[in-house]
Amino acid sequence: MTTSITPDVDLALLPTDEEVAQYARTGYYLTRKLFTDAEVDELVAASERFYAGERARELPVRPPRLAYWKPEDGPVQRHHDYIHYESDDIGRILRKPIIGAVAARLAGADEIRVFQSTLIYKPPIAGERSNVVPWHFDRHYWQSCTSDDMLTAFIPFHDCGLDMGTITMVEGSHRWQEIGADDSTTKHFAERVNEDLEVMLARNAAHNHAEVRKVPMVIPKGHMSFHHCRTYHGSGANVSAHPRRAVSFHLQPGANEYRAFRLSTGDLVQYNHDVLVRRTPDGRPDYADPEFCPVLWRNA
Repeated sequence: MTTSITPDVDLALLPTDEEVAQYARTGYYLTRKLFTDAEVDELVAASERFYAGERARELPVRPPRLAYWKPEDGPVQRHHDYIHYESDDIGRILRKPIIGAVAARLAGADEIRVFQSTLIYKPPIAGERSNVVPWHFDRHYWQSCTSDDMLTAFIPFHDCGLDMGTITMVEGSHRWQEIGADDSTTKHFAERVNEDLEVMLARNAAHNHAEVRKVPMVIPKGHMSFHHCRTYHGSGANVSAHPRRAVSFHLQPGANEYRAFRLSTGDLVQYNHDVLVRRTPDGRPDYADPEFCPVLWRNA
């Protein structure tokens, strides 16, 4: 695929053909430095303003499965969905064209849009159970999407290594044939038992005669990791002296659309977007709504 480059994008920052092929094999990719130190520092400052109550706007309605930490929840891991919508300062930096250009190269897409963004704060409390993210893959929660090529950028606001509980990938797991999927797999990992997810990972690895090779992503400041929507990943405890601050930035190729996906009960799977975005002419939720799912990159 040939990607049209705007003057804002440095060709040297894009994945090479070899790196795109490696992403296809492994299911993850560590970028070059895409943000300046000043941009990363502004993400930290903007997140602190957000935690203090600053909002550029608020969601018009509260979706049923919205992740949204409140001070009364205490010193647990914090998640705030739709940070690109509620914080103009964070959203502006996340929409830097190079992120979409890198995602387009990896996904082989002509267009990349925002799907979701979540601000994350993992407190420096070694024994905090909420800090441990069990093994899962994102496609499970996106059954209302038509695309199998969605991907996620994990963007830390500092150097991020093992002591902070960095994101860890299971290499090649996006290529596994899945077994054991049922209604429960459409639920977010926070709604499930960690041990059950460990068992699911082991069973799927065994079914595919695959080694569970866990690769922690050691990410320098200004860099980020990408992973495929079917790559198993998780993270461990933050045993450092500092909070782990990051955004999980979910991205969709331009061809992605809403599809009706029913559970065994006959109920429709619903994503949070479905009560927020505009409707297509045939009445479906529009995952190309520019208010919530703006375009990051499009080929000329």
